[in-house]
Amino acid sequence: MAEHDPVRARSPITFAFLSAYMRRYFSRDFRALRVAGESLPPSGKPLILYSNHPSWWDPVIMMLISSLLFPGRKSYAPMDETALGKYRIFRRIGVFGIAPGARGAARFLRTSMRILEDPDALLWVTAEGAFTDIRVRPVRLRAGVAHVARRLPDAVVLPVAIEYTFWNERRPEALVRFGRPVSCPEDDSVAGWTAALESALQQTMTDLAEDGMARDPARFRTLVRGADGIGGIYDLYRRLRALVTGQPFDPSHEGAAR
Repeated sequence: MAEHDPVRARSPITFAFLSAYMRRYFSRDFRALRVAGESLPPSGKPLILYSNHPSWWDPVIMMLISSLLFPGRKSYAPMDETALGKYRIFRRIGVFGIAPGARGAARFLRTSMRILEDPDALLWVTAEGAFTDIRVRPVRLRAGVAHVARRLPDAVVLPVAIEYTFWNERRPEALVRFGRPVSCPEDDSVAGWTAALESALQQTMTDLAEDGMARDPARFRTLVRGADGIGGIYDLYRRLRALVTGQPFDPSHEGAAR
């Protein structure tokens, strides 16, 4: 059936609609989505983006990045089969269900290989497999990405670090960093690939932590801007005062929104 085949089930129209909705949804709760890191690869080779998994917000971030940075690619992602049953519309944006255990792992591998037959496909994987604090070291990944990567030598495999943090404003920042492509390790086994993937993601997460601690937007490219300020009566008073005095109104706490 088409609903079990993400390539056939995916609808570009549904993806575009939900991406626009998620952008507005994100903007209500965050100050900005900011991206740093290595240059992004061009189209022409299948792309695997594997990340840490710190929050419920991760799929939203992935959808925004897919639509804003990779508009020419068709993005896909696995999701727990039971959870996907509650959000069936996600099947229309390239999400496919995976059950726990050996059968689920086999299906993930089989489905991923089918998706990545398309050189313009993009596969997202939260490779830690469960919500994990960004400070946990060493980084440990499930073996699914390694199985896929070693079978697809032409695919580009990029680590992606995700972090949510507060800087100097009321709303949090969503920070993302792309690492360098992971090359085939000398030990071309599942264990060798897993170790290489873990090392690359851990380094990317460490680099992102340093960027985040600097609290400097100039280190990032801002993809989505949310609202600054406190809101409510206090910001209304500040806006009226700026109007009366003829000064520009900047709602940010620092006085110069960045």
